[in-house]
Amino acid sequence: MDSEDAKSARVSLDLVFHMANILDTGLDRHTLSVLIALCDLNANPEALAAVVKELSVELAKKN
Repeated sequence: MDSEDAKSARVSLDLVFHMANILDTGLDRHTLSVLIALCDLNANPEALAAVVKELSVELAKKN
């Protein structure tokens, strides 16, 4: 990845992180980065969202 691609990826992640904060998702940059990478590998975004939601519910139950 050249420096221009890296800069573009960083800007995109910053934008996604800002949107996640506005939506109060509780997702950190690393988690968002992993989710974006999975989507880039053609993972189903709706399935990923369902998994994240279920994991959040399970985590809330433990706390």
